[in-house]
Amino acid sequence: MQLEEIHRFKNGAREILGTLRWDLLGLWSETRAGLKKALGAYPEIKSLSVDSWGVDYVLVRRGEPMLGLSFHYRDPRSGGPFRRLREDPGEPYIYQRTGIQFMTLNSLYQLVADHERDPEWVATADGFLMIADWFHWLLTGRRAVEETNASTTQLYDPIRRTWSWELIERLGLPRTLFRGEVVTPGTVIGPLAKALCAGRTAPSVIACCTHDTGSAVVAVPADAEEGWAYLSSGTWSLIGVELPAPLLTEEARRANFTNELGYAGTVRFLKNIIGLWLLQECRRHWAEAGDQLDYDELTKLAENAAPLRSLIDPDDARFLPPGDMPARIREFCKETGQPIPESPAEISRCILESLALLYAIRIEELERLTGRTIRVLHIVGGGSCNRLLNQFAANATGRVVVAGPVEATAIGNVLVQSIATGNLPDLQTARKVVRDSFSVEKFEPTAGADWQQARERFPIKASDTGRGDVSSP
Repeated sequence: MQLEEIHRFKNGAREILGTLRWDLLGLWSETRAGLKKALGAYPEIKSLSVDSWGVDYVLVRRGEPMLGLSFHYRDPRSGGPFRRLREDPGEPYIYQRTGIQFMTLNSLYQLVADHERDPEWVATADGFLMIADWFHWLLTGRRAVEETNASTTQLYDPIRRTWSWELIERLGLPRTLFRGEVVTPGTVIGPLAKALCAGRTAPSVIACCTHDTGSAVVAVPADAEEGWAYLSSGTWSLIGVELPAPLLTEEARRANFTNELGYAGTVRFLKNIIGLWLLQECRRHWAEAGDQLDYDELTKLAENAAPLRSLIDPDDARFLPPGDMPARIREFCKETGQPIPESPAEISRCILESLALLYAIRIEELERLTGRTIRVLHIVGGGSCNRLLNQFAANATGRVVVAGPVEATAIGNVLVQSIATGNLPDLQTARKVVRDSFSVEKFEPTAGADWQQARERFPIKASDTGRGDVSSP
């Protein structure tokens, strides 16, 4: 398998009237430009598919493409519903019906916030599309919600494989939002609209695992016999294992693990934790102050900084919103009586070491909750390029780390298309294709007593739930 990048463009939050939104029309324009380039270079393209981040959505009505600019998951409006609904109807009630970890960014709290803020606006919608589903609608004219992304909403029942109607009715959300078709990954949505084909034969538009982590997990180059967990490493870190069925135990709820659906009926039992967002925001802050540092430079600086000097809890709520991340890190270290990191080198090392120690805690929780023994941690996604973080992860977890491939989401997207079009028979074969096609790097643990000592003073314990609330930094 080979990948060729045709078109790349930036994406990010837009601040409008005190809210955070997505520029979906800009993304649509860029998507059309990339599609034109791809069809021009390869007129015989057989299929295409869109994946996206989870939880965010677009409200639509009949032929109206959007009833308003889609909110960004970091918009703080969902904080009130997040706190209230965990009390009534309560966490056990919600978890048994959805299996999803409690985070303020979930679609559940966003939708309730929208409905409370402007019930008439929400009631006028006759559809609720996740971001990738919205693009598929524009590409084909067919509305369908793909299951792996639907499962991120905390409104979908992973056992019955349908919307959690009892929860939806209890919350008073309009049923009309959820009456659209739900499809499984590998479903052919339809042919590409003629207006987008430039006179060529229309390729099929296929629903991959449209949640980007779902696609990334498809591309994990794991052997079924090795006892593995995965870490999709990027802005967020999603660490988990692949299960044949949801795990909805009280212990799983208390540990705040999630049951997101995956390819071929699998379940991604994982925990969503902050990832390289911390470093991204620090880099942005330093750049605004005139200190332009790329990620390679920051990693080199961190490598030469004093080891295990200052540690933070990456899941502390103060680190979720955008803002002055270096100041928040210094504030955390001051509050916990640690040396205060001042330089980009010290702050970057603090972030990377803290993430690695948090990975170790989550792996131990995975073993306890599932009864599995995890010997290998597969790190995929953009974060797999950070060799220093990979080595820290091996040291902190005491497991072999296998890093790569980098573009796991794109690879998994294409693999699901390949299975759907009959070019590959199944998921196991697809993962063998990944192993045969892309190079990976192994990192053996070299931890000494210093990492064990750091673990003992790490400011988060395995019993902490890490329920993030972006409205109260």
